[in-house]
Amino acid sequence: MKFIALGDTDGIGASCHFLDIANTGLVLDAGTDPQREGPDSLPRFDLVRDRADSYVDHALITHAHHDHMSSLPVLAREFPHVKAHMTDATSRLLKFLLPAAARLQKKRQRKGETTHDPLYTEEELEVLSHLYLTHDLGENFDVTGTQGEVPLTARFHSAGHILGSVGVELQFEENGRARRLFYTSDTNMQAQTIIPGGQYPDSTDVLVLETTLGADAEAEQTSRPEERDRFRETLSQVLDRGGTALIPVFVMGRAQEMLVLLGQLKREGAIPTDVPIYTAGSMRAIAELYDETRDTTPRNDPSEQVFAVEQERVPYEAEAKSEILSGPGIMVVSSGMMFEPTLSNVLARRIVENEDDAVLLVGHPAEGTPARRLQEAAEQGPGAPVMLAEGHGPQPVYCTVERFRFTGHSDRRDLLKIVEQMQPSTVLLVHGDPEAQEWMARNIEHFHPEMDVRRPEWGRMIEL
Repeated sequence: MKFIALGDTDGIGASCHFLDIANTGLVLDAGTDPQREGPDSLPRFDLVRDRADSYVDHALITHAHHDHMSSLPVLAREFPHVKAHMTDATSRLLKFLLPAAARLQKKRQRKGETTHDPLYTEEELEVLSHLYLTHDLGENFDVTGTQGEVPLTARFHSAGHILGSVGVELQFEENGRARRLFYTSDTNMQAQTIIPGGQYPDSTDVLVLETTLGADAEAEQTSRPEERDRFRETLSQVLDRGGTALIPVFVMGRAQEMLVLLGQLKREGAIPTDVPIYTAGSMRAIAELYDETRDTTPRNDPSEQVFAVEQERVPYEAEAKSEILSGPGIMVVSSGMMFEPTLSNVLARRIVENEDDAVLLVGHPAEGTPARRLQEAAEQGPGAPVMLAEGHGPQPVYCTVERFRFTGHSDRRDLLKIVEQMQPSTVLLVHGDPEAQEWMARNIEHFHPEMDVRRPEWGRMIEL
């Protein structure tokens, strides 16, 4: 078995891993890097054809975040006969999110915000969406390539990350013995507001493990109920003083989790029921998909509906935005990293200097992003400067800035529990910055010296 990481392995960018198993070519995910543009954001598909002298027969898409699925149209162009496998919920989300991404790329090019051509068009996607093959959790399905020398079977397991998210188990024979590989993708073993924790098999031979929170010591010391209480108290204080709470979210996953949580807090009387909650853009359509699949996908409480939470649209006009920002109010908008020119970035620039307002970060702000810069500025004390967007700043930070650990990722202790549960002979550490991978490698080797722990380098082939 050969393994090549086609996406940058020193961060959480374009997730895409190539496997050659007895002449069957597979990719585990096909994402883009949100901090890069155009062709630079893509995985190195050329490494498969040119360096590995192989073909991609099947793509296994674990969930609908862009860093795991947004290069699928380019992969299909490079390897026209590839078959794409995913859950039904992920398929529904891709059929909405990918065309939206194509329109956004075209719009940015037209407005001069990028010099790159769109990576794909809506016309290409119309054909591609008919090729998605969907599978239920726990269902065995065949992923043997046209030139495959041995049968290869895949199975999805609930990953607990977002709607439709899975880990992938592969089973095959190699040199006359049965082997298994398990890819966690993004995983969360603890229940969130909507989605229950992941459920993984008890053993495997090779474990491909995400490491997003491997360097985050605080995450393992914080429980979700504690964070919920702290969030409730902070939000209540902001609203009591007439302020606006800006909650930057990933449009897919975190947005829906936070809306249901806000609905719960209103029902509990923790925040006033008449305080408006503003949302915008595609998260409203995604909420509908969450609600439509609540009886067919893993849920903590299938009766909880995102659209049962009363929401108002963020107005388009600048004057109307100023009016709703006078507070009290709650703004749940994208993006979670506050990239420019997203709405969270635009609104943050308008409130950071107001001490009555707040930016409540509810995810993992990656290094170098506007969200991380804002967090670091706030930690320096009132009035510290922050540059949220080119040409807009620096601005002094006087608003409340708090981070809450409502992450959809397992903390590092839970990641170690996955290793302990599955007892692999080999562990490949992916999807995390170097410090995260280093901590995970050091601790796995300490507790399991018999395991072969590797940190794949971008584009370098590994024999397993």
